[in-house]
Amino acid sequence: MVEHRRRHSDEWLAHFARRGHRDPRPLGAGVEGAVYRLGEGLVAKVWSGRPPVAPDLLRRVYADIARHPLPFATPEILDTEVHDGVLITYERELTGSPFRTEPVTTSAERDLPAAETAALLTVLRALATVPGTEAMRGLTVQGDDRPFWQGHTRFPDALAALVRRAARRHGDVLAAHVPDLGAAVDRVVAALTALPDPPVTAVHGDLVPPNIHVDDTGRPTAVLDFGFFTTAGDPAFEAAVTAAVWDMYGPHARHHAATLTGLFAEELGHPAETLALYQAGYALTTYDLFSSDGGDGHFQWCAALLRSNRVASG
Repeated sequence: MVEHRRRHSDEWLAHFARRGHRDPRPLGAGVEGAVYRLGEGLVAKVWSGRPPVAPDLLRRVYADIARHPLPFATPEILDTEVHDGVLITYERELTGSPFRTEPVTTSAERDLPAAETAALLTVLRALATVPGTEAMRGLTVQGDDRPFWQGHTRFPDALAALVRRAARRHGDVLAAHVPDLGAAVDRVVAALTALPDPPVTAVHGDLVPPNIHVDDTGRPTAVLDFGFFTTAGDPAFEAAVTAAVWDMYGPHARHHAATLTGLFAEELGHPAETLALYQAGYALTTYDLFSSDGGDGHFQWCAALLRSNRVASG
């Protein structure tokens, strides 16, 4: 999450006030855009630039997820608007508070609290019960130029093709940080295409602490901000990515990632090698989403993961 730019906030606050919302307030901001609380159980999401998909498709995806009985709430788009070329979606406000609103970069306990790991297992198990739909297959993940499933009938093959496309975007920059990157890409692609057909369920793709809200007891009350890597896919991919990104920059980040990877393998029945493979695939497809020159923290995180990943490094 990042802070609002004050000018940007003031412009949108004035816009929502003109629309009759008495006390609009900035709520948060992420990769996809900024969110404002409008009152009366309503929030507005102002998308950054062009959203990854058409609003109607995103609304269908939200509806496909919401129609299933889950132990937490998920977003629902109630209305849309385009103002000065920018998409705004009006959604119901979700309850609870995020685990954290900022990355842990200083002090943190080495072992994650039991309530936190239990909440993650609850969310992963629940999302794995939501079948993948045609609307989900029509989504485009951030940074790409076409629907993720286009031309493919299996999730591993679609991910392998995305790895190839992403490596062509700024692979020369990544290669300066990952030894023998071309061979790593080949190994990951070959391993993905060799996977057996997995189940196809709803994949959030960005289950970081701000995107899971909990109540005072630590029980998940809402999962929000679908869209960064949302698709229909293998629930093992969701588990792998969640284990890797839950704590990306904290002092015990590598320990937390290893702990969660092992926990999800044991509790959810995903092969550890498959989780490692999907983590490499995630790094290879998102490394350049925040800058193309390798100067941001996410790029450095992806490069470090690839250097240590047993599938990518051979």
